[in-house]
Amino acid sequence: MKDRLRVNPQWEPLKKDGRHLSELVESWNQHHGQRLHFDQYKRLVAVSQRLGDPVAANFNVQHFAAYRELRLAEGLTPSTLNREHSYLRAMFHELKRLGLWSGENPMGGLRQLKVAERELSYLSTEQIQKLLVEVDKSGNPDVGLVVRICLSTGARWGEAEGLRAEQVHEWRIDFYGTGTKSGKNRTVPVSHDLVQQLRGRGVSHGRLFSSCAGAYRSAVKRMGLDLPDGQLTHVLRHTFASHFMMNGGNILVLQKILGHQSLAMTMRYSHLSPDHLKESVSLNPLAKLG
Repeated sequence: MKDRLRVNPQWEPLKKDGRHLSELVESWNQHHGQRLHFDQYKRLVAVSQRLGDPVAANFNVQHFAAYRELRLAEGLTPSTLNREHSYLRAMFHELKRLGLWSGENPMGGLRQLKVAERELSYLSTEQIQKLLVEVDKSGNPDVGLVVRICLSTGARWGEAEGLRAEQVHEWRIDFYGTGTKSGKNRTVPVSHDLVQQLRGRGVSHGRLFSSCAGAYRSAVKRMGLDLPDGQLTHVLRHTFASHFMMNGGNILVLQKILGHQSLAMTMRYSHLSPDHLKESVSLNPLAKLG
């Protein structure tokens, strides 16, 4: 250090970044997160508080790994903790890209927890008919159309409920990146009848629906429908995808409709295709023996 000062009297050692994790969360939200329409910011705030809001420069994978073990012992699911892991990792990556963080990504070297694959629930044709009857009996004027959008397009509940008039076109609905989980735009063809119902609401600009998740929940309860935890509204998306494949749909087309970045996510529905693995009948060794 003395040699550097002798050569360059103006030289000063780099000051340690003293910002706390919560400050990085706020910086991330200001420059990037506020453009996202899902709960990443709220989760990051909560995680930073539960971690004790450490100085970010001192935070490392050992801290998060220890935190993760405690949360598992409290009963949190591996998938929930993997989501927190992903959000933290993405935050540091984005701050580094923006030049707002000069250190390494402390989450980069930690593997996510292994999650056992669970069977996805979907509604039968009879259950769909009963659900439509129940939502149409609801006093909420919006819930029936929101459910029909989900079943017609595979949209997530938040995407359908937050639909704007500008997204509805003749024969199609556009889902914009800022309102989707992946941040990508996608377009899904829909029936002329559904478009007419949406346009018949008389709204030419702005949101088409108010909040109607409570009315949907009540309709499901009246049906006596027993759904796995976390699949109350997502069952509609699973139902679209499952029936799409059972009716002979193409897995690559389904990937585009659902907006999955990875085909592996869409492959969960492949076994429902009537042609799935049918070659096993004709190509097994016994078939050639007659």
